[in-house]
Amino acid sequence: MQIHDAAFLASNTRLDACPPPTLPEYAFIGRSNVGKSSLINMLTGQKALAKTSSTPGKTQLINHFLINKNWYLVDLPGYGYAKVSKVARAQWGKMINFYLRNRENLTCLFVLLDSRLPPQAVDLEFMEMLGTQGIPFAMVFTKADKQSATRTRQLIDAYLEKMSAIWDELPRHFITSAESKEGREEILGFIGEINQQLAETPENP
Repeated sequence: MQIHDAAFLASNTRLDACPPPTLPEYAFIGRSNVGKSSLINMLTGQKALAKTSSTPGKTQLINHFLINKNWYLVDLPGYGYAKVSKVARAQWGKMINFYLRNRENLTCLFVLLDSRLPPQAVDLEFMEMLGTQGIPFAMVFTKADKQSATRTRQLIDAYLEKMSAIWDELPRHFITSAESKEGREEILGFIGEINQQLAETPENP
């Protein structure tokens, strides 16, 4: 799939203020400073669609983008460490959880994970929560260009082995680099396949 049109729509803190749930929606989330904005810009082919910052916790709202006029891309606030108050983190958590559990057109949540790190408890706990809630998601390992391919594979295998202890079937995973654009075709192809399946599925009477 090629992205030929990407436009910012709205930023919100309330689900009822988000764009109408009439199109497939793909959301991106991860720990602060995992490279989420850079990945979104790489996928869309725009350098400044999502705002990047060296300061963790920059994204504080539910940000909607309209892609190719037929699906939504959503940039969600990060979880975990951020230089904000506990009150702000609690508000973000409540907002994100409500969105994830109630956004009816959420088709897939992409959970970003730093490929340079061993399995992190906060990530494992978050993904376990998604499984418990029945929220469809895929794993996206970021910053693969920052180390050797062998080291990246070792750490990803450690993640998958850790998850295999509690998951009967592992979610789809992707290896990416915002710098080299690794993983771009795979993720966009994945989204394109799902959109095609949805388009071919007759609506319920």
